[in-house]
Amino acid sequence: MPRVHLAPLSSRSRRRLLLSRPLLGILSNTFSASASAPPPRALPPPLPALSPLLPPRSEEASSVAAASTAIAASFRDWFVESPVAVPAPLRALDAIYEALASDGTAALEALPLSEQLVLAVLGHCPRRLPDDDALLLLRLKFFDWSGRHPRYRHTRAVYHAVFRLLSRARRNAVVVNWLRLFSDSLSASGHPRFHDTLVVGYAVAGDPQRGLSLLGNMRFRGLDLDAVSSRILLNSLVDASLHDLADSFARNLPASPYATCIRIKSMCRRARLEDAVALLDTLPFAEASSGPAAGSVVTEFCRRGRFGEAAQIVDKFASCDVYGAWIHGLIEAGRLDTTLKFISDKKESEGYIPDGQRYDKLIYRLLRRNRLGEVYDLLVEMMEEGIAPGRSTMNAALCFFCKAGLVEVAMHLYRSRMELGINPNKDVYNNLIRALCRGGETEEACLVLEQAMEGGYFPGRQAFAMFANMLCQEGKLDKVRELLDRALKQEVWPMDSVLAKYLVALCKSGNVEEACVVPQIASSKSHVGLYRYESTYKSLIRALILIKRVDMLPRLVLEMQDTGHIPSRSLYQSVVCALCELNRYAEILELLDSQLQRTELQPRVCYNYFISGAGHAKRADMAREVYNRMEISGIEPSVESNTLLLMSYLRSRRIGDALNFFNLIRGKKRPGSKLYNVFISGLCEAQKPEQAMVFWREARDNGVIPSISCYEHLVLLLCSVRDYDSVVKVIDDFRETGRPVSAFLCNVLLLHTLMGDNLLKALLRSRDKSKPLEVNGEEIHGREAGRLLIGDLVTSFASGIRNMSDLEHLGEEMEKYFPVDSYTYNMLLRGLSMAGRMDAACNLYERMCRKGYQPNRWTFDIMVHGFCKTGDKNEAERWMDAMYRNGFYPTWYTMRLYNSASLQAHNQKIISFV
Repeated sequence: MPRVHLAPLSSRSRRRLLLSRPLLGILSNTFSASASAPPPRALPPPLPALSPLLPPRSEEASSVAAASTAIAASFRDWFVESPVAVPAPLRALDAIYEALASDGTAALEALPLSEQLVLAVLGHCPRRLPDDDALLLLRLKFFDWSGRHPRYRHTRAVYHAVFRLLSRARRNAVVVNWLRLFSDSLSASGHPRFHDTLVVGYAVAGDPQRGLSLLGNMRFRGLDLDAVSSRILLNSLVDASLHDLADSFARNLPASPYATCIRIKSMCRRARLEDAVALLDTLPFAEASSGPAAGSVVTEFCRRGRFGEAAQIVDKFASCDVYGAWIHGLIEAGRLDTTLKFISDKKESEGYIPDGQRYDKLIYRLLRRNRLGEVYDLLVEMMEEGIAPGRSTMNAALCFFCKAGLVEVAMHLYRSRMELGINPNKDVYNNLIRALCRGGETEEACLVLEQAMEGGYFPGRQAFAMFANMLCQEGKLDKVRELLDRALKQEVWPMDSVLAKYLVALCKSGNVEEACVVPQIASSKSHVGLYRYESTYKSLIRALILIKRVDMLPRLVLEMQDTGHIPSRSLYQSVVCALCELNRYAEILELLDSQLQRTELQPRVCYNYFISGAGHAKRADMAREVYNRMEISGIEPSVESNTLLLMSYLRSRRIGDALNFFNLIRGKKRPGSKLYNVFISGLCEAQKPEQAMVFWREARDNGVIPSISCYEHLVLLLCSVRDYDSVVKVIDDFRETGRPVSAFLCNVLLLHTLMGDNLLKALLRSRDKSKPLEVNGEEIHGREAGRLLIGDLVTSFASGIRNMSDLEHLGEEMEKYFPVDSYTYNMLLRGLSMAGRMDAACNLYERMCRKGYQPNRWTFDIMVHGFCKTGDKNEAERWMDAMYRNGFYPTWYTMRLYNSASLQAHNQKIISFV
């Protein structure tokens, strides 16, 4: 074979690593004997009932610690177990790569080279090397070295493996160059099936047309491809979307199930699913169900949302391969409950167990939705069924333990990552950092962050923000500065909120000048420093606004445009708003004139930006001045311009001017839905219920349907002034629009049902005048749920408050018919808290977390408030600690109640002592 010239690795140390005799013995034994089955393993205990956001109770600490230890030991034993299909010990293969990295190939001379060993080395991923170009270079180096060994000769399978490696690394040009060298080599001409290897190489390199040309030359010489090479070329033609050539080539091939499978794949890619199904029916059941034929059809049906037809194919060609394709399609479509039910049913009826790849994909999707109980069940099921964990499974398990509040288990496995073969990815590092931050383990989080950056990973935006915020709260600004420096070295820039909080922390510490020079921390790396980043300008502008240094804002806005960054509407809005708040009106008009002389923004867009900024600052006069300048310049105000000026009047509480301007617009042209929505919502925010109802009726009489946001503002205002009869009228009108009810409307109605029975009485009065409500099974699950069941929601919630028997199950029933969110659960928690049923409130909180809803400040405040009222100081203290750890603070009333409960408990201790 031709000699391949490879550049030496400059980043590796030049050390010679000798392979010891025990290592050679391991290799020889591995490739000569099969691995023995692992011994039976004890399953981990059930997952302890705890929350990732809440520290465990003191009486539960010992049981949780014991369960965590048992879980960690069980998963450690599982991770230690090597897969049965591993062709060589990991340490031996790692040693081969270390020898290659240190240019110590002389130490490899004693290796018993064979096709199996070479394929094992090429497919191995060393633990200490990232899967990047450096690893690819080492693989090619081993391929080159072994090919020149006198006692070994590369086979077609080895060539194909190298071609696949290069193709996956998007090095198709390298494959083509190799093939050219290979074809020009005199020694290669005598290679058995020489031309087949060339054709396969071009097919894998993504150039099947050249492979076809070479096939033509072969046939001219009386040669032809073997069956395997023909199928590879046909598949490459389909992958390259050369379907006409693929059909023509397939007609010249002898009939075989493999060629038929590739033709089915081609039809699926061309959306000819009926033809694909018809061709699938021509195959015998064994070939149709065991190969990718039926799986390709099922996958394509799922991708197009035709799940019923896909299910028919699954039932007709039931097999493990088809089941795997069906599971893949359901997971990709987000149908996780259907996937879990399918796996459970098939396991019970047929004993079907998915492979590790399907388990991993399902686990990651469940993790993304915070369905932690099901994730743990799947991991234990994999362990029980003897499915050896891959690196993806190990990383998923670490992410799960972090999310489930078992960060001790995750850290125990993480510290043994080298021994267990764990190669943490970015998700693992992000979850570890977030979990350690929630637990207040700052030093441990710093250590994990250092190790992540050493491995080339930098934390994601959420983990970076949480870690930096925690450092800012603890006053460790030096570490924040160091973290920012490392971010720049990694070519990553943090979120604006992180930089703003860092600047705020510097300002609070009295170091305002340091805050102003933060964007210059990368000036030593580039003469433009951080100003090449658009986020730098945004962050600096927002920081200057925060510390009221507005004199530099106009210059920065114009300067960022000189570097090619166009300011967004929100940024311009913030700048104009900050200048208005300090009465810098002359500078605003000067900035407007300067911006109009540039070409980055259209004049009408520029005027709208300034009107919006003045409106947010509640400077209606300034907004009107900009509006007048637009009219004087000959630009006709658009609907958006009129809307922005109307919003400026409403925000400034100048209702009379807003009414006059609305009448002025109405005199010129009939207002549309957008103008009515803004005007009615503005009147609601200004606490003008009578006028809001007048213009709402006017809009409905004119055939305008207000937006859902407008209905929400109106219902909220009417409920706040206790005009429940009008609320019922608005809700009835909302039913007529046919829109689905929003979570906000449900939450407002629940809140005022919680505050009294007046809303329920108004609803019952309205029902007495109308026809009885009839609901059938088909309607309650569809779009009509919001129209038909709002009254039933209020009635059920009011009944639950009175009886306190079914209130904790109301959330589960509501999810069937209404959109719910964290606020909805907070309302239910408040109802249970008012009744003193804190045990039921804790159960509802756990259900809320299992459903993936993130607890907020009010969730913790309600729980602390409820425990304080029941006199349970220990639980109140535990929940208060959880609130602080998650970055929230209690309300004034809850804090006073908490202090009173603490003082009362202290007095009781003194009395009992006396």
